[in-house]
Amino acid sequence: MRPDLSSSPSPFASASPSFGAMPDLFGRTILQIIPELNAGGAERTTVDIAEALVAAGARALVACEGGRLVSELQARGGLWIPFAAKTKNPLRMALNVRKLQAIIRRERVDLVHARSRAPAWVALVAAKRAGVPFVTTYHGAYAGTSTLKVQYNSVMARGDVVIANSQFTRDRIVEMHPFAKERIVVIHRGADLRAFQPDQVAPARVQTLRRAWGVEPDERIVLLAARLTSWKGQRVLIDAAKALKERGLQGVSFILAGDEQGRTGYAKELDDRIAAAGLNGIVRRVGHCADMPAAFQAADVVCVPSIEPEAFGRSAVEAQAMGVPVVVTNIGAAPETVLAPPQAPESERTGWRVPPDDVQALVEALAQMLALGASQRDALASRARRHVESHFSVEKMCARTLSIYEQLFAAR
Repeated sequence: MRPDLSSSPSPFASASPSFGAMPDLFGRTILQIIPELNAGGAERTTVDIAEALVAAGARALVACEGGRLVSELQARGGLWIPFAAKTKNPLRMALNVRKLQAIIRRERVDLVHARSRAPAWVALVAAKRAGVPFVTTYHGAYAGTSTLKVQYNSVMARGDVVIANSQFTRDRIVEMHPFAKERIVVIHRGADLRAFQPDQVAPARVQTLRRAWGVEPDERIVLLAARLTSWKGQRVLIDAAKALKERGLQGVSFILAGDEQGRTGYAKELDDRIAAAGLNGIVRRVGHCADMPAAFQAADVVCVPSIEPEAFGRSAVEAQAMGVPVVVTNIGAAPETVLAPPQAPESERTGWRVPPDDVQALVEALAQMLALGASQRDALASRARRHVESHFSVEKMCARTLSIYEQLFAAR
């Protein structure tokens, strides 16, 4: 019996310091599986859902290989189960099915929620053999059009419920895996408005970051916070910084914050591009940033210049929550997260949208954003914060996800 997914639970106050009235999952055990708990939207969502489950009286298990967010998971009441979830080796995956079945049986798991493809294949088989509900979340716009690749990706559409993190992602799933159409639910990624709130960021945190980044006290900051991979658009921002410098722009630092994640060749390419453009000391790579609320508070502009579609775009939402002007490329889920003309009137603008890989359009947007007066910036910040509170709170995301779990239990 398929659960009724047509109605949404009542949202609670997005700025609340607690999760409020959650679905009743007292005594239930939910296991999420993900390759590892490092930086990323899927990883952050895993921790957020674990915290909400604990608040709802459930046990929150996460099976993964570890990562920097494990300590935060445990601090929020979640339980980490070390598990070789990253492997894509078919033999090891087959062995993992038995291991996960044993965990499900030993821990009396009531539902399994998979958030990445390789562990999802393991979880699908283990959950079906154990007779427990299986949920997936489609966190990315997975590439690949070959028959083999589409088949591999299809596991994320095989859940009893398939959660899409944006309408763009939903449409992508329907296009690639039409068999899943009736089981898809759109639940936008949520920002933690307790953390991403300007008056909750102490000035000392911002000053610490600025010093670490080598930014002078009177310099403004354009921030691109994303892992170092070519489709995130770091090259485009470097080229835009060069063009702005040639226009005479001064007193602005362009910060590229993000992990290399083993892409040392790409990191070197960026460094060479910065040097060749004469931008040493103007464009800086600063590595991973653990304090993103302070990073956004330090920024005058946040840039998300992805050249390929984003399935959601967490940075744009969190930046808006902090009241920082944001520019994104007009592809993927960005139009769902940032209001801008012509789709929205100027009076409702929460940011700027530009075509992908268009240096000149990005230059013009950055110039407009850096030229905002104080009253214009304050009005934009208020609109952006309200927009995020209304549509992208972590509380709303958690309530809707836990409601899916509750409906699946009721349907059995």
